[in-house]
Amino acid sequence: MYIEVKDACKRYKQEGREFVALDNVSLDIDKGEFICLLGPSGCGKSTLLNALAGFEKVNSGSVKIDGKEVTAPSINNITIFQNYGLLPWRNVLHNVELGLAAKNVPRSQWEEIAKKYLGLVGLSGYEKRYPRQLSGGQQQRVSIARGLAVDPDIIFMDEPFGALDAITRMKLQEDILRISREEKKTIVFVTHDIEEAVYLADRIVVMMADPGRIKSVVKVPLGAHRDRTAEDFLYVRDKIFELFNLKSESYIEYYI
Repeated sequence: MYIEVKDACKRYKQEGREFVALDNVSLDIDKGEFICLLGPSGCGKSTLLNALAGFEKVNSGSVKIDGKEVTAPSINNITIFQNYGLLPWRNVLHNVELGLAAKNVPRSQWEEIAKKYLGLVGLSGYEKRYPRQLSGGQQQRVSIARGLAVDPDIIFMDEPFGALDAITRMKLQEDILRISREEKKTIVFVTHDIEEAVYLADRIVVMMADPGRIKSVVKVPLGAHRDRTAEDFLYVRDKIFELFNLKSESYIEYYI
């Protein structure tokens, strides 16, 4: 198993009481899978992502990638947040080149690699523009290109499209789904949007709050090309809605 989370618990102290962000969470992820962590605020989905990415350590249990315990962020993986994180004094090309030095890529190759991934996200010709000259969606595309340029093993994404308008969000969903298929990357994607999860994921990890836990892992039986208006898409979406309305507090093996 490529990514393995076993009985992971994470607790915080808040205002004199203990808050359980993750409660005995276990999850296996195969290499090349697109996994969506789906749930309401406070369900632990971002905490789980941060534990996988190495930004936080669990109090008990284990988090492993490729058989090795995760103890810190790895240069082999990247995280894309809702905040684009672009440097305003660097143009688009130089923002995408940012991670290549850390990966010890020869400087002579930086421009070629950066232009390749700008083309992949649809921003060829934007190399000399600065972040202030781009829309929010374009800035997020630069962030994605920057992440892909370092050829990561895993891409962690924490509600990366949450601040965008609906039309731009849908377009970027289409782009990241296409890129995930072309680049064959392992992606772990946090969202609270059911339709977004159904559109993107191979499997959806449904999480619940108080304490943060996995309620169900749902395999999405749709192909690579997904139609949001098709009956099979709407059927899966409605079944996920049903899961959130179920009163059972225990883990459910769910098949669609």
